[in-house]
Amino acid sequence: MQQDDHTTAPLLRDVLPGLGAELVRLLEEEGERDLAICAHDLRLLADCGCGDDFCQSFRTEPHPPGTPYGPGHRNVALLPARGHLILDVVHGRIMFVEVLHRPELRPALTAAFAAALTGGGAPC
Repeated sequence: MQQDDHTTAPLLRDVLPGLGAELVRLLEEEGERDLAICAHDLRLLADCGCGDDFCQSFRTEPHPPGTPYGPGHRNVALLPARGHLILDVVHGRIMFVEVLHRPELRPALTAAFAAALTGGGAPC
């Protein structure tokens, strides 16, 4: 479910405000101030596509060609109260948010991706 224009993809803070706020808070707690600022404006570009029940992960930027991100890539593992949150960061940009074991997020994510694909934008 890749969108053509990532600048029009729905904002995480509009679709899942709790998760957006949690990411910002956890990044600040980890001393990742620059990433916390970026996290406020993350867009839901595409579902990860794995289809696993336990996965609610999503892309926030287009994936570069090939599988690995290459130079400038790092993972930022956060410590949420439940589930797992791991960010793929390339040259200071959050590219992918791995969210595991947070099934309550799936309906909102599915609706946001479906609305974006049909031109409906982010659900209110």
